[in-house]
Amino acid sequence: MDPLRQSPSPSSSRASSPRTLPCEMLGYVGIEAVLDQLKIKAMKMGFEFNIMVVGQSGLGKSTMVNTLFKSKMCKSTMPGLGVPTPQTLQLQSVTHVIEESGVKLKLTVTDTPGFGDQINNDKCWDPILGYISEQYEKYLQEEILITRQRHIPDTRVHCCVYFVPPTGHCLRPLDIEFLQRLCRTVNVVPVIARADSLTIEEREAFRHRIQENLKTHGIEVYPQKCFDEDINDKILNSKIRERIPFAVVGADREHIVNGRCVLGRKTKWGIIEVENMAHCEFPLLRDLLIRSHLQDLKDITHNVHYENYRIFRLNESHVLPRGPGWVNLAPAPASVPAPAGPQASPGPPKVCWWAKDNSDEEC
Repeated sequence: MDPLRQSPSPSSSRASSPRTLPCEMLGYVGIEAVLDQLKIKAMKMGFEFNIMVVGQSGLGKSTMVNTLFKSKMCKSTMPGLGVPTPQTLQLQSVTHVIEESGVKLKLTVTDTPGFGDQINNDKCWDPILGYISEQYEKYLQEEILITRQRHIPDTRVHCCVYFVPPTGHCLRPLDIEFLQRLCRTVNVVPVIARADSLTIEEREAFRHRIQENLKTHGIEVYPQKCFDEDINDKILNSKIRERIPFAVVGADREHIVNGRCVLGRKTKWGIIEVENMAHCEFPLLRDLLIRSHLQDLKDITHNVHYENYRIFRLNESHVLPRGPGWVNLAPAPASVPAPAGPQASPGPPKVCWWAKDNSDEEC
């Protein structure tokens, strides 16, 4: 048989994508102007970022948010100052528009006062997981409309900063139980709160024990290894993973140190400079959330966590999409569980093993 007329193999029977050949340009075209067009359009629309802070009262969550964005985003309420402890977990969201150098950011901060403050903390994470699923459901209901908004309001939680009490021992059972559920539905960044209460040696030992706890219990926090797209991402994210959880200190007051104005906390022993890496790791947290990974947090939320939820809901409604058109979804139950285990159908290309119950699988 003529080798040129052999029957194609099953893999070669598929339509192959056209080859991309390099083309020598004879002059300037102006393709690079696309970047300027995208920048102008993005500047007009602005950006959205939704962050959730979770932890016990008194760990400095509100102060940390104010320090991150250098503005009065949240009001601090110190326990024991006439403010009653909430009997149940209450979620509070506040939205501000902040602007820097012409770039507008619509920032929504969701606080969880009352988490872990009760004697019986059984299933105290249900309101938090329910809130995250509710935001996914709102976005899904807008997305499946025949006549959709040009820009769907995005209230999905892009990142959850989890504050670990500075006990110096290891993660508590409450932390482990909650983080195992939380990391399947949202990007989680754990931090050691009030790190100034630990010595440098205690802080490092505490960090290593927490890293061992996360590894032992299969808790994948952000940035996940399976989402490193190239060698540069792998190098950068590996350095970040070595330092997680970050040991942070929050402060929203300025002090004069050696003739310069710095953010810090004044103690009997001196001033703890928030942005000084010799004092705490707040700059690493700020760079991760704002300067280097903000867009990546939003992309993973949309392409992975929301996509898992969308697949789960479409399968649950028994109306799988068979092309363009209306998808009639049944109303979501009171609490939609995380899409895990055999109920979830094969997901998008970026689906990591931590979205499933079988911790032996890899990306």
